Amino acid sequence: MRENKIFYKKLIALVLPIAFQNLMTALVSAADALMLGFLDQSSLSAVSLATQVQFVLNLFYVALTIGTTVLAAQYWGKGDRISVEKVLVISLKISVLISGVFFLAASCCPRLLMKIFTNEPKLIELGIPYLRIVSWSYLFMGVSQIYLCIMKNSGRTLKSTVYGSIAVILNIILNAVLIFGLFGFPKLEIAGAAIATVISRAVELILVFIENAKKDVIRVRREFFISNSLELKKDFYRYTTPVLANELVWGCGFIMFSVIMGHLGDDAVAANSIANIVKNIIACVCLGIGTGSGIIVGNELGIGNLEQARNYGRKLCTIAWIAGVISGIFLLLCSPFILNFADNLSDQAHQYLHTMLYICAYYMIGKSINSTVVAGIFCSGGDTRFGFLCDIVTMWIIIVPIGMLSAFVWKLPVLVVYFLLNLDEFVKLPAVYRHYKQYKWVKNLTIS
Repeated sequence: MRENKIFYKKLIALVLPIAFQNLMTALVSAADALMLGFLDQSSLSAVSLATQVQFVLNLFYVALTIGTTVLAAQYWGKGDRISVEKVLVISLKISVLISGVFFLAASCCPRLLMKIFTNEPKLIELGIPYLRIVSWSYLFMGVSQIYLCIMKNSGRTLKSTVYGSIAVILNIILNAVLIFGLFGFPKLEIAGAAIATVISRAVELILVFIENAKKDVIRVRREFFISNSLELKKDFYRYTTPVLANELVWGCGFIMFSVIMGHLGDDAVAANSIANIVKNIIACVCLGIGTGSGIIVGNELGIGNLEQARNYGRKLCTIAWIAGVISGIFLLLCSPFILNFADNLSDQAHQYLHTMLYICAYYMIGKSINSTVVAGIFCSGGDTRFGFLCDIVTMWIIIVPIGMLSAFVWKLPVLVVYFLLNLDEFVKLPAVYRHYKQYKWVKNLTIS
């Protein structure tokens, strides 16, 4: 009984702040969609497609933060603060480099990037200035996202959430001010949304710098930039590379969903963009459980409590399934309100969205389970290759080919295409369950 109380206390302490931060981040996209939707449907669609560039960048951040969590959670559980700081620096170097590449691509070649996602000239032209401006935020995120991750893994989850939430709230307020030209500011429309993002990310980075200046916390140390543990680097690359490959395989497959929908017309793009925002908002708790799972199980593995880690994993799987069902039901209950808010869409887009929300509801179950098991529990013990192999088969051998055939060869209706594209999380479930029961993830990765 006492053991269960400790477990749930740990889980709540991690999941609630992480879920809240996920929610706040998702609300930025919702605010963008709502405010830009007041301008016109094309502005909404253009920004939705332009933000796919940041979605790809986020795949790298997710891989780096999971790789960081794999080692940091175990070393923190072991009480080895120096190794945690070394892991932070290793991850930070890679993140800054990747962010710089994306900054150059978005600022120098925005037209080329927009053409990847749509062939609609109007959407391309609207997306170009947004990408040029928002590219500066990529540089700031390269530092802040990794540091906020290490804060979650070193007992500062709540503070990490506060910093991220301040940036999100500022972003939403600035969106309204700059998009519509409130309080005497110029009406900048799409450019205003981009500027709001840049300013809020800059503030987030400043907060991170202030936190890093404290002496009693896990922080960036200059000496580790020059000299670092070769063994830790090898471990970091060993566990991060498969996760990165997995994220790119899954993420590029997901990008293909947007590309497919982007070539089915403005109505399909607008409805799909709102459906994705709703999915991201409703899935916040599920994703929080996934992130918290990696930290909780990783801590136990780092201490050497392998049986306890296995027990926690079993409980987390049950919690993930329940959370997915509840999230799906909640989405259905919210559907009438969402449709009322989206009344500025065309009649066709509105009809698409109505059915897409029902599809999103059952999607939540598979998403919740896989986020917890594949991205959380498996990765906590260094079992990062399974997700990569699973998504290669699921996304690129099954779902993406079926989606392209159904859209461009068989010319099936938009909603049938959308339904087929949203089967990915369920296709992989049998393989995920089988792999979980092999318990290859029950490993202590710390260097003795």
